[in-house]
Amino acid sequence: MIILSTSATAQSLSVIPRSYLGTFTMSIRDDSTNVTVDYQITSAVTSNNYLNFSNIFAPVLVENHFYDIELYTDSNKTDSIYKDRIFCTDQTPVVNYSVNDGEFKSNVSNNEFIIYE
Repeated sequence: MIILSTSATAQSLSVIPRSYLGTFTMSIRDDSTNVTVDYQITSAVTSNNYLNFSNIFAPVLVENHFYDIELYTDSNKTDSIYKDRIFCTDQTPVVNYSVNDGEFKSNVSNNEFIIYE
């Protein structure tokens, strides 16, 4: 899964596709609204089996939404070279992401219990 933010600036993506091209079409579909937006990527760079590229998402991605990403070799979307999911969040750090951020309260207990026979 790819983690992106709601930033209106260019965001970097690194993927391992089926074929490595410098130019391809990227399709992003919002799972909540079912709206698909296509982007033409023209400046991808290959590095250590990764295809690295940047993109400015317009409209801006919505926080806490999931997106489906698919890369195609052409604008007709006939040859798919990569599929994945994107999750959009502004929570930092992303490695410690929690769906309960600031909402979940834990109870401390000594786990003592009584068994009656």
